[in-house]
Amino acid sequence: HTFGTAGTGGFGVRSDSIGSYSAYSQWVIAIFMILFGVNFNLYYLILINRFKSVLKSSELWCYISILLVSSAIITANIYSSMPNLSSTVRASVFQVASIMTTTGFATVDFNMWPELSKTILVILMLIGACAGSTGGGLKVSRVILLFKMMGREIKKLVHPRLVKSVRFEGKQLQEETLSGVASYFVIYFVCLIAAFILISFENVGFETNLTATIACFNNIGPGLARVGPAANYALYTDFSKFVLSFAMLLGRLEIYPLIISFSPSTWTKR
Repeated sequence: HTFGTAGTGGFGVRSDSIGSYSAYSQWVIAIFMILFGVNFNLYYLILINRFKSVLKSSELWCYISILLVSSAIITANIYSSMPNLSSTVRASVFQVASIMTTTGFATVDFNMWPELSKTILVILMLIGACAGSTGGGLKVSRVILLFKMMGREIKKLVHPRLVKSVRFEGKQLQEETLSGVASYFVIYFVCLIAAFILISFENVGFETNLTATIACFNNIGPGLARVGPAANYALYTDFSKFVLSFAMLLGRLEIYPLIISFSPSTWTKR
């Protein structure tokens, strides 16, 4: 479980994942999942006593804010169905940390939670952890940049002659960098949609297919409905399992390296 937490792999030894372990163990795993979802460059800055640089990290604060807000909303949403407040907070924080860091551990069957809570978890599946961490997903830094770019384009519509640069972590970003982020975003969703369409030949339900694709593409594991934390992927045919396996590789290798390796021009003798 230590290795599964550190590598945000989430592979356990019991069928209920972490559900049968003590509250103490669940809190320890939850806290370290969050820590391993942080950009490792910040830990290096801590080692060399550059604490101010760490505290100025906008990605870190955005990451923490998403975790706290999501946990608070889910806690309020599931409180009526839980035994007490402490178990509600623990389950909420654990699942938010597990899903956002793409670890995939579970302490409860969140497939039984209200729609609002499940919707938040699906959004967290897409966002993922910080860049430079062991987690997957789009990464918090890319999401921040996408919103900054969107804000700039909206301002340009109002003021066409406005010249405004995008700054991130105290640095002015080049247009090539922003273009690369936008391209990655497009390729990410094109691959996601393609995998979803390919496994949609399986008559197992829209929610099952969609969350299975998102969960595999972002290396999370459990999805919703028939691939929830209390279920598995055994219902899929060999073809769909191959598609989902390839999706896992795409998500783990950041898409570009795998696409380049399959490009004919890469292997052309010059």
